[in-house]
Amino acid sequence: MVNGRTVLERFPAGGPRGSWPAEEFAHARRLEGLQAEVVMDLATDAFLVIVRGGEVAADAVA
Repeated sequence: MVNGRTVLERFPAGGPRGSWPAEEFAHARRLEGLQAEVVMDLATDAFLVIVRGGEVAADAVA
């Protein structure tokens, strides 16, 4: 966890046109009850799916 955020998954920013894998992954996690959101990591040029604050159960990340 960094700055109160847990990174669930990373996706490269250069995906195929019309493809939103980070958004789709975050949506699936929200359906499971996690408050997942997508943020851009400019340093690595990647989209991160994160959960702010609190602890995330180990089985939710796997």
